[in-house]
Amino acid sequence: MRYGYTTGTCAAAAAKAACMALLGEFPEEVCITLPSGRRACMRVAEVELTGSSARACVVKDAGDDPDVTHGVKVCAEVAPGGEEVVVRGGEGVGTVTKPGLGIEVGESAITEVPRRMIVQAVREVLGGGAEVVVSIPGGEELARRTMNPKLGIVGGLSVLGTTGVVVPWSESALLRSLEKQVGVAIASGFREVVLTPGRMGERYALKRGVPEDAVVQCGNYVGYMLDRCAVEGAEGVVVCGHAGKLVKLAAGVFCTHSRVADARLETLTAHAAWCGAPGRVLRGLRKCATVEEGVEVLLREGLEVVLTSVAEEAARRCRERAGIRVSVVMLNTNLVPVAWDAEAGESRWGRCLL
Repeated sequence: MRYGYTTGTCAAAAAKAACMALLGEFPEEVCITLPSGRRACMRVAEVELTGSSARACVVKDAGDDPDVTHGVKVCAEVAPGGEEVVVRGGEGVGTVTKPGLGIEVGESAITEVPRRMIVQAVREVLGGGAEVVVSIPGGEELARRTMNPKLGIVGGLSVLGTTGVVVPWSESALLRSLEKQVGVAIASGFREVVLTPGRMGERYALKRGVPEDAVVQCGNYVGYMLDRCAVEGAEGVVVCGHAGKLVKLAAGVFCTHSRVADARLETLTAHAAWCGAPGRVLRGLRKCATVEEGVEVLLREGLEVVLTSVAEEAARRCRERAGIRVSVVMLNTNLVPVAWDAEAGESRWGRCLL
């Protein structure tokens, strides 16, 4: 299946094309560097000088992924000046109104990696500072078809991406590729594996010294991969990842895709109630936009016991499903463990992760 590019990659390419126009070059194609170091080249749909600034657009190609932003124009207007490259959102780019998203409230919904890519693209051409305004015509309307309103991002889309690349979603092909990782781990002599829903847990596990072949990405398919671990003969599993995903396991939700089920904040609130949290904390949790924000609330209130309760229940449900030893280690976005079950420290990789 064909890969595509994120809105962040498109914004960086548009910014570079605009910078080139400022120097008198009007490119039909631009190439930028992705976070992996690979170069990506995209056609320029529009480029023009607008007085002391320049504006360029590229059309997003999401590959074979059913992305709501496939085919939209992602534009950047660049005005040179100063020492820093300042990036902000314009038309069709949302504004953050709630905490917990890793972006300051009131800032444009442009995440860290796309900002770095845009800065790099501008510096590559101009060498100095500039103001970059990213816009997505029609973005406000499209955003209504995303989770942005629920997350407190208003007025448009988010400019996202951690790798710069959109990986096409095909369930059957994905499951086949995921399950092969379990076979590799077992064949490499690892009777215990670390299951991670995504790159966050994988990065943390590798950083803590877990061998690469013992780390298995499971995506949203935690339950399916627990089953595969049991079938392949694994003796134990540690599920390690962001709390926002793993909270769902405590509710018995083993496919963690948002289209399947949510119940994250409801689960967090229920455990808080069981642990005797006061009413004001329960009401505060229900108003949180993200689990990350809810975790911060609980830690601030000295209610770590709630997170431990969630981790214990998630581990219990995983053990019940797989019939083998399973522990759970939940992380925040800073890759710091915020909760784990009582048995996590008794296994080889559990000790490594704590």
